[in-house]
Amino acid sequence: MRRLISLFAAALLTTGLLTGPAAAAPPPTCVAPVPSPTQPGYTIADPNCDVGTNNPFVPLVDAAGQPLSRVFTGIRDGAAFRIEVPLRWNGELVIWAHGFRGTGRTVWVDSSPLRAFHVQQGFAWAASSYQTNGYDVGQGVRDSVALVDIFASTVGRRASSVYMTGASMGGHITAVAIEHFPRTFVGAMPLCGVLADARLFDYFLDANVTAAALTGVPITFPLQPPPDYPQTWTQQVRAELPLLGTGFGTGTPPTLTPLGQQWGAAVEQRSGGTRPGFDSAFGFWNSRPSLAPLQALPFLFGLYPGLSGGTIGIAPGNVTSNLLTIYQLDDKLRLSPAEAQLNLNVLRVGRTALPSRDLTGIPKVEGDPHIPVLSLHDIGDLFVPISMEQIYARRALLHGQHRHFVSRAIRGVEHCDFNAGELTHAFADLVGWVRSGHRPDGDDILNPHKVAQPSFGCRFTEEVRTSFMAPKCPASRR
Repeated sequence: MRRLISLFAAALLTTGLLTGPAAAAPPPTCVAPVPSPTQPGYTIADPNCDVGTNNPFVPLVDAAGQPLSRVFTGIRDGAAFRIEVPLRWNGELVIWAHGFRGTGRTVWVDSSPLRAFHVQQGFAWAASSYQTNGYDVGQGVRDSVALVDIFASTVGRRASSVYMTGASMGGHITAVAIEHFPRTFVGAMPLCGVLADARLFDYFLDANVTAAALTGVPITFPLQPPPDYPQTWTQQVRAELPLLGTGFGTGTPPTLTPLGQQWGAAVEQRSGGTRPGFDSAFGFWNSRPSLAPLQALPFLFGLYPGLSGGTIGIAPGNVTSNLLTIYQLDDKLRLSPAEAQLNLNVLRVGRTALPSRDLTGIPKVEGDPHIPVLSLHDIGDLFVPISMEQIYARRALLHGQHRHFVSRAIRGVEHCDFNAGELTHAFADLVGWVRSGHRPDGDDILNPHKVAQPSFGCRFTEEVRTSFMAPKCPASRR
């Protein structure tokens, strides 16, 4: 995501849109975070300044230093907000929903990565910090939808139409918002989104229980993990790693044993099926340390849902299950002896809670949008895998809404790794779809034969990413 934002910083320079104060308006002075009036123990960072850099949030200006927009900030009901309105506003508004930010107790708002493009095209945009951190999708939905009224009261005019956008957990927020508030939005663009609610955490479960089953290391899934369970889990993972390979979490792809290669095959099938570039993606994600506080483990192992009892820190019980999952090591329907043995040995876990129909816990995504939804996803993303798109597409098909969903695969291995062209073309196509009714093209992500083709993802990928190792795309792609 940082790379996505840096690309837009470069785009500002090349398009003549610059961030900086107009001559008559000095930049705001940054102030310390203030206590939240709604969430005890939380503080709210100053929305006038970027967290980490203290760069001021000021209007975009042209090459001559003249402002191209007006900006507004504030704190409303425990959430910070930013709003930017072009001087030549087209009357439309884009809501931006940020992704997961850990479990810290300070919330902050940032700018849409499409900020420059929106202003250039006449769109206003707004973003919220949300009142809370953690995987609190429901609060993200409430605070994002509240921006529509905040915008109207702040600007003095209600937007004629509103688009919903967001990345990662913000994609989950986007998918839930357009279903719970169907008359509020005209179109949506989730990026690298958790479009299949708790199924993301089923995938985290799959990755970990298959590694344990293949290596023969006993593991557990405590529904009420004791305080020292992270240490217990760390010891169990360290027993697995030598049997899977060497060099995990060192910054370079590990060298896999035959068991490690089988584990990779199982993860591939559970994360979207046979597809180009997977080996490089598996190497990339296993070269990285996991999220705090389990940075000592390779990335996927720190995501084990058993660490929270499957509650993900917010649900009333365990939302993960693999009771009916059939694990495979290839894309053939018939189970091989090795696959049959894997399914016999794997730890089975049953859920005690379901994704919620309201905005509590882990809100369910029905796949019933009724408005145009255009999504982007990296083929090799193994944090939020492309299987999220496939599950959403199947749900939309069951609801008769498949014509309202377009998915585009991008040939990258990172999470939310999209360049400026991929994003701006996608948003422009979404707007064109909303205005004309003409559904733009996408990738056939539900066709396993097409997904497995060496050229999968070539059509909408606009940049060669050296970390994505696969046969080159043909010269003519679109």
